[in-house]
This record gives sequence, structure tokens and C-alpha cells, in this order.
Amino acid sequence: MRVCVIGTGYVGLVTGACLAFTGHHVICVDNNEEKVKMMQAGRSPIYEPGLSEVMTSAIEAGTLEFTSDLASGVSHADIMFIAVGTPPLPTGESDTRYVEAVARGIGEHLTDGYKVIVNKSTVPIGSGDWVRMIVLDGIAERKKAQGDSSEIAAEFDVVSNPEFLREGSAIFDTFNPDRIVLGSNSSRALDLMEQLYQQIVTREHGDDKTLPPVPVVKTDLNSAEMIKYAANSFLATKISFINEVANICDRVGADVTQVAAGIGLDSRIGNKFLQAGIGWGGSCFPKDVSALVHTADDYGYDAQLLKAAVDVNSRQRLLALEKLQQELKILKGKVIGLLGLTFKPDTDDMRDAPSLLLIENLNRLGAKVKAFDPIVSQTGMRFGLTGVDVETDPERLADHCDALVLVTDWKQFLDLDYGKMAKLMNNPLMIDGRNFLDPSVIATAGMRYVGVGRSAGK
Repeated sequence: MRVCVIGTGYVGLVTGACLAFTGHHVICVDNNEEKVKMMQAGRSPIYEPGLSEVMTSAIEAGTLEFTSDLASGVSHADIMFIAVGTPPLPTGESDTRYVEAVARGIGEHLTDGYKVIVNKSTVPIGSGDWVRMIVLDGIAERKKAQGDSSEIAAEFDVVSNPEFLREGSAIFDTFNPDRIVLGSNSSRALDLMEQLYQQIVTREHGDDKTLPPVPVVKTDLNSAEMIKYAANSFLATKISFINEVANICDRVGADVTQVAAGIGLDSRIGNKFLQAGIGWGGSCFPKDVSALVHTADDYGYDAQLLKAAVDVNSRQRLLALEKLQQELKILKGKVIGLLGLTFKPDTDDMRDAPSLLLIENLNRLGAKVKAFDPIVSQTGMRFGLTGVDVETDPERLADHCDALVLVTDWKQFLDLDYGKMAKLMNNPLMIDGRNFLDPSVIATAGMRYVGVGRSAGK
């Protein structure tokens, strides 16, 4: 099938590359000329394991192209994905101006023949009908500019197809999704979308072909949009819940890792997203929870549980700072080393990363901050970081530190030489902000271990 993906951010590029890998002819459109040139050369502008290989394979097969020409993308496609950013506004609602601009642009270039326009961006509930209106406005504006008084001939339907990709495992998630959600009032559009995803549904390109077909959830536009917000809000709330439990464990002498293991065996609860730590961040959870709270407010409902999840997360981000103060007392003049900067491992994404707030507050209290991150340190990208010295290796990080804080649970951090690092430190203290390290390993290395909701030594 002929596909156009407009926007080559995280969602758009992964979606376009994977669909092209399954054999569809995909044109990805972006208005950033330098970025387009980079992708045309086979280089990914974002770090995501496996993405470069998928891109290269599809480009060599002739199924993946990149351009800055929206008109060529629209005329090429049977199915068009809107995959531009919807960042949060100060009010908590989503900024949809980029979606609006793309929808209007599609209308201005839409030709005869049936098309499906897909909202892949996370958009406010009710945006399906709104996008249809904007596309029709674009068509009307084009006809007016051309002096064309004929009836609008373009035929299209709008589909909501939310994404559920995890940064760091997005390629696997694309080929092995838990479900595919399709929302539309048009059976014709839904049938076309099912054809598009047929190879993924049957797991033809998945890692485990013995698995059953992927469930396809077909629903109306509003419900599909709500599914995305509800899923992320539930997961964020689940993390806030286990963090609240961890804080109680700290006070009563229980071990939250054992508590999480115990409750996670309950099939009604499950063991995922029960790792206590210093809170969630990234581009999805904060934005989507805030947007759902804002939507509830718009319609006269006070979403108290969601607001509480946000409040717990905000407090949790300062937990590492509190533990440093408990151990070191005065932080002024101390050297603090951060293990990890990105909001989660296997990504270069710094959006709403807990490390940023930690750096800001450590600087405010007069501490010197150093950091080592496998991606940030390797690439030299600094993401506008201020108030922190980014070191090139873990030993340089540990040198003369009064404490280390594990901020991001990169797998590589399990294999560091903590014994060597301890000898380089002024004070061998490890604050494990993700309960990721083995306390006995850290103790054997000569460091004092402090976790989140874990009694000393556990």
C-alpha cells in the first residue's frame, strides 16, 4: 500500500520505517531540510535500538523515502499518518497547532480518489471530527485561491490509531504490539487500516511467529483517543502507587522490592510498572495525564485520582535529594555524581527527565554536579544541560565524589567496577534511585547503599 507519514519525530519515523520494512511504499515528510537529508543518507536523527537497521533495509529495498515536499507525499498516499508533536501547554492541555497545520496542508493538496487520514499523534478527545473540519477548510481555501467554484470532490475518512511504543524497544513493540487500536465511523477506512497492518497482525515480521494474531480493537473515534490517554494515565498511576508504598516501607522497615514481587503475582495486578524509584518522566506520561485532567476539567469533572498521581510523582522526584541530605547533611560544597541523565534507558530522550530537576536543586543547594550517561557522554550531545559536568567514563564521574546517585537504570550500570569507583570517591555512598543495583554487590565494593523503600543491606 502507498503510505505517507507526516512528521519524523519518534513516533512518525518508527512507524514509517517499520511499515516500509513490511513492504508498503512509505514516504516520510518533514519540514526540516537538514533532518531530511540526514534520513535520506540512512542516518536516524534519534537513538532507538534497531531503528537504523530497519531504515537501511527499507531504503535499500526502495520502500522508504524522505522528503520535505508535503504535496508529493499527499498525492502519493492512500493512507496518510499525522505524526507531529502535541507538546503540553502551561495549562496542561495539548498544543495542537502542528496537527492543525498538517491537516490544513493535507486539504490544500488533497486530490481526487479515496484517502484515509490517520491521527497517530496523541490528540485531545474529539480531535477526529476536528481534523476532518480542518482538512475540509484546507480544501475550500485551495479552491477559493484557484477560483474554483465546483463541489469538493476529494473523498476521505479520519481514523484514530494511537501508538503504544516504549522508547528503547519501539521496533519490537511495533512488530509485536499488545493490540492495535483503530477508531473510525467508517467501515471502509477500518478495512483499509486492517489491510495495512495485516503482516503485523499475523506477526509475519515479528520475533516470535508462534504467538497468536495481534488483537485489533475497532471502535469509534472518541473511544480510540480515550484508550491512549487512559492507558498511559493508568500506568503512571500504577508507578505513583508503588512509589507511595515505597515511602511507607521506608518508614516501617519493609522492603518495597519484596512487596512489589508479592503483589505482582496477583493476576489482577501484574508485575509490570511496579519498580519504585524517583518517578516517571519522558514525553508521554506527564503530557497525557495532564491532558486527561484538563479534559475532565473542561467537562466539569474533578479527576482527583489522576491529580494525586501527578502530585506523588512531583514529590518523588525530590526523594534522591532528601536521601542525600539525610546521609550528607549539608550539600553545599559537596560533589554529587549522577549515573544516567535520560528519562529511561536505551534512549537519548531528555524530555521531563528526573535528572533535570535533581541537577537544578543540587545547584541551588551549592553542590557541584557531575554525570555520566552512556548515550549523552558518548555522543557529546548536551541537550542544553547547564550546571552539570558530563564525564566521559564512570571512573571520572566517581573521582572525588561525595555520593553517587543512580538516576537511569541503564543495563550497563550493572557491570561497572564499583570497587574501583569507591576508592576514587571522597565518601563511598550510592543512592540507588531506581532500586536497580544489588545492595550486596555495592556493599562488597565498599560503598554504603541507600535505596528507595528498601531497608539498609536488603
